[in-house]
Amino acid sequence: MPNPAARSASPYDALLLLSFGGPEKPEDVVPFLENVTRGRGIPRERLEQVGEHYYLFGGKSPINDQNKALIAALEADFAEHGLDLPIYWGNRNWEPYLTDTLEQIARDGHQRVLTLVTSAYSSWSGCRQYRENLAESLAALPDDVTPPQIDKIRAYYNHPGFVEANARGIVAALDDLPAEVRGAARLVFVTHSIPTQMNADSGPVGGVYEAQHLDVAQVVSDRVREITGVERPHELVYCSRSGAPHIPWLEPDVNDRLEELAAEQAAAVVLIPVGFVSDHMEVVYDLDTEALATAEKLGLPARRALSAGTDPDFVTALRELVLERAAIERGEDVERPALGVRGPSHNVCPATCCLGDLGGRPPKPTAAGEPVGAA
Repeated sequence: MPNPAARSASPYDALLLLSFGGPEKPEDVVPFLENVTRGRGIPRERLEQVGEHYYLFGGKSPINDQNKALIAALEADFAEHGLDLPIYWGNRNWEPYLTDTLEQIARDGHQRVLTLVTSAYSSWSGCRQYRENLAESLAALPDDVTPPQIDKIRAYYNHPGFVEANARGIVAALDDLPAEVRGAARLVFVTHSIPTQMNADSGPVGGVYEAQHLDVAQVVSDRVREITGVERPHELVYCSRSGAPHIPWLEPDVNDRLEELAAEQAAAVVLIPVGFVSDHMEVVYDLDTEALATAEKLGLPARRALSAGTDPDFVTALRELVLERAAIERGEDVERPALGVRGPSHNVCPATCCLGDLGGRPPKPTAAGEPVGAA
């Protein structure tokens, strides 16, 4: 008989999907970008230029619909497996705003909340900033509500379900290449570039952001080899650089690398958005619009693999991560699945983890981890 505890999320009574957010219509674009860049002094004219990426898609970011689809998939999976855990959704930069969602969670009577961030890796922008957002939103709650206690699911880039979903996307993309170049296609893993200093300060010991990506790229490549029987070269490149020119960011840029590969007479490439959990703007613009256009101009056969999205293995992985953290909080011994050489990430973020974008300021308060100032 199945163990009932295996389907229990206790002590958690709600799950919060925490994401970046995105505009829904053209008139939302500049206000959304103002939210994203608040405090950086970027002129409105520059925001209008950046907004052209969104205007190409009707002013609507794909990320909101993708979050709705992920919630629906999780709800169906939870129901199928007897997991009674309501799911809420809050964003950093657009509706539904995180503070509003936390207020609703509190007014609904929930006291212990587990957070799933739509970023699988460790960095200031991919983890700590969300934890700062949580602390800010908790502090902003009205006096007549009791703030819930909040924890966060560990970084899940190397969970077997995330790996399998990405490998499946690659195999489908390979199958779509012309047969004469398929066997020699290179695997080009792509993630969001960040400042080199942010990478240097990522994780508890530094350099974790890039190291996590390199590790999972190897694991996924190995899995593709197992499926296809073909060993293929693979590498990691970056997209979506947005900083000032004098600040060094992680390189190479995907378009620059495609030019080099064409010059090296590469047979074909598959672009793999391993740094993203769904096909949002950085994928549909930076890869589908820009990078594939670069490849076409160069005469380099290229396909783009799907991200994890709502792949059944990824949805299963998220449920397993919820149950894993719940069991840990109940004091149970639990297996924490992780592939590659780095092993599972910490359950509780240390106070000094991912201090990569402070700009000389002291660390802000954070939630869902050790408090700032903890030994």
